[in-house]
Amino acid sequence: MTGSLKLVIMSDLHIVPQGEVSNTLDTAARLQAAVDSVNTHHADADLCILAGDLADLGEAAAYTRLRDIIAPLVIESHLMLGNHDDRPVFLDVFGQAHADENGHVQKVIDIKGHRIVLLDSTEPGVVEGVICQTRQDWLQARLDEARDRPVIVIVHHHVLPLAMPVDSIILRDGAGLVDVLRSHPDIRQVIAGHVHITTTGIWHGVPFTTLAGGHYNVSVNLPGHATPQERLEGPGQYAVVLADHDSCVVHFESFLDRHPVIAADNFGRMRADRRL
Repeated sequence: MTGSLKLVIMSDLHIVPQGEVSNTLDTAARLQAAVDSVNTHHADADLCILAGDLADLGEAAAYTRLRDIIAPLVIESHLMLGNHDDRPVFLDVFGQAHADENGHVQKVIDIKGHRIVLLDSTEPGVVEGVICQTRQDWLQARLDEARDRPVIVIVHHHVLPLAMPVDSIILRDGAGLVDVLRSHPDIRQVIAGHVHITTTGIWHGVPFTTLAGGHYNVSVNLPGHATPQERLEGPGQYAVVLADHDSCVVHFESFLDRHPVIAADNFGRMRADRRL
C-alpha cells in the first residue's frame, strides 16, 4: 500500500567559490533563499533531491560551500551530479560512499510505497547526457526489483526532445532509456533539470518533466520564433512532488521571481563541455 509522499527537487545550483558569481548571479545567495523557502514552507517533505549541476565548474571550494549552505535543511537531502560537476572532486568532498559499485553517483530510495531512482547521466568531458550499458543494466535491475510499486526517476539530463536549442545537449540514446523504463508497469514521472526551463510531456507513454532550477532561466524558443533565445535572471525555482497510490503531481515553486535578461557577454567563462 502506498502512502502520501512529498519530494522537493532542486536542480542547477551552479555554486561557485566564495567571492565569485556565475553569469552575474550570486548562486550561493540563491541557494540560501531556496533552503530558507523549503524550511519555511515544506518542512513536512520526506526528501530533498539536489539533481545535478551542483557546482558551476566542479571546484572543491564550491562543493565545500554547497555543503555549508544545505546543512540547515530540515529534511533529508540526496545529491546528484550534472555535466558541470566533477565526479572525483565531488567524491573527495562528500565521500566515496556517494558512488555505487561502478563509480556512478546513483541510488534508489524506497519510501512510502514508492521507489525513487536517482540515475547518474553524467560522463566526464561530455556535455550531453550518457546512460552507458552498465547504467542501463543497473536501472533495469532496480526497476525489476520494484514491479510491485510506483517508480519516480530523477535524472539530470532531459530525455524527451523539446524542439528547442537545448536539444543539442540532450541525453544521448534517450530512446534506449525509454525502452528500459517501459519495462516497468508504473513509471509515474521522469524528472530532470539541465535545460533551465519548465516543461512537461509524454514520450512513448512515459511522462517527462523538467524544472527550471536555481540558476538562470532560458526563454521559450520554439521553431518559428522570430527572436533568439534569451537567458533570464529568474525565476529561481524548485519542484514539489506529491504522490500517493492513485496520483503523482509536480508543482513548481518560485523562491525568487526576477526575470531581467542577462547580457550574452556574461557567458564566456564556462568550459565548452559544461555548457548550460
